[in-house]
Amino acid sequence: MLGICRQYVKDLQFAEDVMIGGFLKVFKNLDSFKFKGSFEGWIRRIMIRESISYVRKQQFVVYDDELYERNEGETNTITSAMDVEHIQMLIDALPEGYKMVFILYVVEGYKHHEIAELLQISESTSKSQLFKARKMLQDKLKKQNIIGYGTR
Repeated sequence: MLGICRQYVKDLQFAEDVMIGGFLKVFKNLDSFKFKGSFEGWIRRIMIRESISYVRKQQFVVYDDELYERNEGETNTITSAMDVEHIQMLIDALPEGYKMVFILYVVEGYKHHEIAELLQISESTSKSQLFKARKMLQDKLKKQNIIGYGTR
């Protein structure tokens, strides 16, 4: 579950705090688990919601083009082979709004209408944020010569 929290929260120590808070909610609400679906999936959803809640409390999440333009010039200089930590660093460098939508859609498998409800945004905003996140990641990978310029 720490891995789930870590995807949303950049700092490992804060991710651990979020995970602990998530487990507290799990234990407090254990009687509300209806045995419909997997227990792990239920806990996972709690961890995701806790992580999103933490990020919201820490900073205002903006879903607009200004963030992309401000972060466009930033690059990560990682020379090692692409591994999980490298990918996580690239994802962490995304603006928070892009990052949340990207993780929820690509990693967690949520649909756009579910993301929109969870983040309290429109479905079209979810789709555009995913597009922009993918584009931003692709640009960063190109700058690091990890993927070719013809790759989409």
